[in-house]
Amino acid sequence: MPWWSWLVIWTVLVLGLLGMLAFFAWWLFRKVVAAGREAAELMEKADALSRRAEDLQDTFEPAVLADAAELSAQRQEHLTERAFARQARRDARVRRGRLLVDVDPATVPDRFAHLLRRT
Repeated sequence: MPWWSWLVIWTVLVLGLLGMLAFFAWWLFRKVVAAGREAAELMEKADALSRRAEDLQDTFEPAVLADAAELSAQRQEHLTERAFARQARRDARVRRGRLLVDVDPATVPDRFAHLLRRT
């Protein structure tokens, strides 16, 4: 092999390496710019959350310092609301179940037409 073929091979290899490095540098630069944009958005959201946390922090009253009778009344009210919601959900489930079980085929003719046909 002549000496200039080695020169051509190494030139192509070096140019390929430089092209690959340029491509990856551009790819990495775009990723860093995108990460910077996301970090800026994250900082804005963190600022908004910290302002909201400061607003909420002013209204906090520890339950240890509250009146025991008042806390007991609030707890009883909460339990009553939960029991009412639980009973409402149960009533809705029972109502749906009755619709599924106690359906008159004559009231829904297209759905139960095969039951009403005489053979």
